[in-house]
Amino acid sequence: MEADLSSPGGARYRSLSLWWDGLPGEVAVRPPLPGSLDVDVAVVGGGFTGLWTALYLADADPDLRIAVLERDVCGFGASGRNGGWCSALFAASDRRIARDHGPAAASAMRSAMQESVDEVGRMAAAEGIGCSFAKGGTVRLARTPAQLARTLDEVDEARADGVGEDDLVLLSAAEARERVGATGVLGGSFTPHCAALDPARLVRGLATAVERRGVAIYEQTAVRAVRTRHVETDRGTVRAGIVVRATEGYTPSLAGEARTLVPVYSLMIATEPLPASFFDEVGLARRETFADHRHLIIYGQRTADDRIAFGGRGAPYHFGSAVDPAFEDEPGVHAALARTLVELFPALEGAAVTHRWGGPLGVPRDWFSSVGLDRSTGLAWAGGYVGDGVSTTNLAARTLRDLILDRPSELTTLPWVGHRSPRWEPEPLRYAGINAGLLLSERADRAEERSGHPTWHARALGRLVGG
Repeated sequence: MEADLSSPGGARYRSLSLWWDGLPGEVAVRPPLPGSLDVDVAVVGGGFTGLWTALYLADADPDLRIAVLERDVCGFGASGRNGGWCSALFAASDRRIARDHGPAAASAMRSAMQESVDEVGRMAAAEGIGCSFAKGGTVRLARTPAQLARTLDEVDEARADGVGEDDLVLLSAAEARERVGATGVLGGSFTPHCAALDPARLVRGLATAVERRGVAIYEQTAVRAVRTRHVETDRGTVRAGIVVRATEGYTPSLAGEARTLVPVYSLMIATEPLPASFFDEVGLARRETFADHRHLIIYGQRTADDRIAFGGRGAPYHFGSAVDPAFEDEPGVHAALARTLVELFPALEGAAVTHRWGGPLGVPRDWFSSVGLDRSTGLAWAGGYVGDGVSTTNLAARTLRDLILDRPSELTTLPWVGHRSPRWEPEPLRYAGINAGLLLSERADRAEERSGHPTWHARALGRLVGG
């Protein structure tokens, strides 16, 4: 089915993010589901998880009848609005996985994530998707004594778990500043297992690649419930042998899923294109992604057109797992991001911030991403990426392919397969607990900036999130 390039609704998507604003030509809006339908596999969600899954399934078995159902347009959610980090980060730590499943399982998960970074780059190149994929790695800075202590602990733990310097290296202050010339750098770490990319171009390119394989994509189709071997939508019922839930931060909108994942907003800004003299001063020569070891997460990249795209947590959780476009504009949080960026790079003082945006990501109660298939009901799922989904979605899709086709592989034995996270608490406990964690993160960072050392806030935060 060809996309409708002339849809009058297409222009409104430009405001979703820097990445959407940079898409060439008109934004395609595909027609909705025309009525009830029978397929072999119904994929609910037109983001990275759903599109990668449809693509790998279609490649493995071209005879499969596959339909992708998307409430808005492909890439509308986190897939088109994130920080553009295609990293080997997994939501649960190696230490957590080793504790629950053994060291070999943790090592296998780490290797699978590292391989997924390269697989995304390989597939983008093979499909002719120009998403500015640049594997420059990640620098994580230490800018206070407390952050430096966490950096040293992280590297020591990695060495104890068998991670060598090829995968994670400790940086001196001078080495860290050479890569990312931020202020107050005391040290840091570097991993090569991350690429910066343009996520909107990737997700929109994947949608086109999926259609080339004969997969039907139905946009403007709201799914109300995912049931045993069928999907209820506002346009009709889709009956399928397998139903894949790939809805991430929008999962609570489905009947019976209100406490499966919570939507937590992450917000971003982007500067105007910056002169070469700025990067001569601050580095980022290989488009390294960057962060530091504060509790309230920040993340940034140098874009292909020489902007800094910079984001972070800090937006409040909204009662009842509410998702609303109004929540994407938090002037206080966006202003704090701009201040933090200038604090990191004073040369940005006076540089224009041209884009401000945000969106919800999905968080499971135990911070442990999962993928699985209940063959008795035909219900499959993947998600709970906690913001680390650009590469994890690819691994999820290849795993779902093998599960759905009943093809045992190394992927189907990974420790996240079949994992079931506890349900989130009912309201108002959910609201109180999540926003208490946010407040503790902010206070822990402020206290560490003053004292230079970890405080009780950090210890309390660790207990709250199960660290």
